[in-house]
Amino acid sequence: MSDNMSGVMTKFRLALIQLMVSPLKASNLRKVRTLVKEAASKGAKVVALPECYNSPYGTNYFPEYAEKIPGESTQVLSEVAKKHGVYLIGGSIPEEDGGKFYNTCTVFAPNGSMLLKYRKIHLFDIDVPGKITFHESETLSPGNTLCTFDTPYCKVGIGICYDMRFAELAQIYTKEGCQLLVYPGAFNMTTGPAHWELLQRARAVDNQVYVAAVSPSRNEKDSYVAWGHSSIVNPWGEVVANAGSDETIVYADIDLKYLSDIRQQIPIHKQKRPDLYSVQAVQD
Repeated sequence: MSDNMSGVMTKFRLALIQLMVSPLKASNLRKVRTLVKEAASKGAKVVALPECYNSPYGTNYFPEYAEKIPGESTQVLSEVAKKHGVYLIGGSIPEEDGGKFYNTCTVFAPNGSMLLKYRKIHLFDIDVPGKITFHESETLSPGNTLCTFDTPYCKVGIGICYDMRFAELAQIYTKEGCQLLVYPGAFNMTTGPAHWELLQRARAVDNQVYVAAVSPSRNEKDSYVAWGHSSIVNPWGEVVANAGSDETIVYADIDLKYLSDIRQQIPIHKQKRPDLYSVQAVQD
């Protein structure tokens, strides 16, 4: 969709695939083929998969399901992106490289080429007494590189799950020109109800960008139960698309003219800000 006056693409459809992940990798990859095809048939130009789309989520599963990149799962992403002519954000998979394991997202272009490989920077190490304890660092190593990719519509920044809690990452992406931030994630039944939507809306309003977070669907039988509720938030902080807990695809039309209008109405990006704010201590 383009602006009739300028010919510039101002709208495109984003699809989030809230996948029901099983212990069978081959089954998960078959679902990816089927659901990406469905999303593309409904006009999606950018399609995103959830965190750990090819394996159960858990520190004990990461070494068992880990792959090299390129490998089996990323080959499927390449084929599917090319077959359906979409930008495919490949959620994440456990990656093995040099004896280390990473939580890694790859993105593929409509011609099937890999545009980027992003390794989760902020590992999910939490301890909420009586509710949940989880330490990705028991198995995984952190990445150290931010990743963006360009489309005919806008630049897109990638984070994974816990990265969404770190406002500075979103700020850097916005400063680099991103207008859409995508976070494959798997919040749980403790942090999901409390913070999943809140963080997406905060990052969207902070930076006046679209924010999308795509989760696996919920399986109460899993050792780690995902919250689900994949959603897309606009630059005003409104949730414009939202899933429940079941396997589904959610869609939203990303409107870059609307984003531009919001930035003109509340021009925080035009403020001249010092590189470093000074803090003056007040002594008693």
